[in-house]
Amino acid sequence: MGQRVQRVAAYAVIIRDGQILLSRLAPHISRDGLWTLPGGGVEHGEDPRDAVVREVHEETSLEVRIGETAHTFSLHLPDTWRKGRRVDAHSLRIVYEGWVPPDSPPPRVLEVDGSTVEAAWQPLEGVLDGSVPTVALVKEALAAHRPHRLQRVAAYALVVRDSPERAVLLTRNSVRGPHPGQWSLPGGGIEHGEDPRDAVVREVAEETGLTAEVGEVVIVDNVRLRGTAPSGRDEELHSVGIVYDAKVPEAAEPRVVEAEGTTDEAAWVSLADVRSGAVPTYDTVRRALAARLPQ
Repeated sequence: MGQRVQRVAAYAVIIRDGQILLSRLAPHISRDGLWTLPGGGVEHGEDPRDAVVREVHEETSLEVRIGETAHTFSLHLPDTWRKGRRVDAHSLRIVYEGWVPPDSPPPRVLEVDGSTVEAAWQPLEGVLDGSVPTVALVKEALAAHRPHRLQRVAAYALVVRDSPERAVLLTRNSVRGPHPGQWSLPGGGIEHGEDPRDAVVREVAEETGLTAEVGEVVIVDNVRLRGTAPSGRDEELHSVGIVYDAKVPEAAEPRVVEAEGTTDEAAWVSLADVRSGAVPTYDTVRRALAARLPQ
């Protein structure tokens, strides 16, 4: 039996829009150029969470945020080679959930002569079906991974005007939103202790620059979806949305007030374009309009 060698390493599962961030092992580590999770050895006295942040940056140049919990994986190779000698190796791998900002630049390797030579977003489908060759740890970590679960109560305004054409006030998701380019009713999350009607007034002002007069509840919507959160985190969202009938000053033209938020445009959109699908909208928009203005 060779000398006993034990190693503790920390890694991150970073998933975004159906892709996972991976690092390709250097030829002196893997002759087949296998892909692995970004991460590496925990230095003496180093917190594993700090090790993940450091290693992800070295291997991908990206700034990662780490979740609160982790999964551990143990690999025992009683007869293997390390640095030209036969050893009895035991690797303990700590794998955290991680996420990077959605507007991060393309990944690239910063370390020189390290264990990895390339960093890239790879399709999850390709990893799972084997067309993207990976070390075993990647699939093991994916099997244990669950998206972050978030429950959210939000309030929205349904504002319809009749002239010069019948239109509804909508806001468009920015790259920080769950579905960039898709249009929604103005509104958003209700803050702790905030009255839902006050939330509508506040959100309409932030997203459109207009002052809303809030009326009665039109519908209470229930939505479940999985996607990339504004933070870049892989998230499973359960959203309960209260939609109120609302008014804004006549002839008012919307403009986005908040900077670097989840909204990049506000506009009056014709009902015909919403109903025909010419303008992509959340289902909540169509459900609220159907309740407020049944055809």
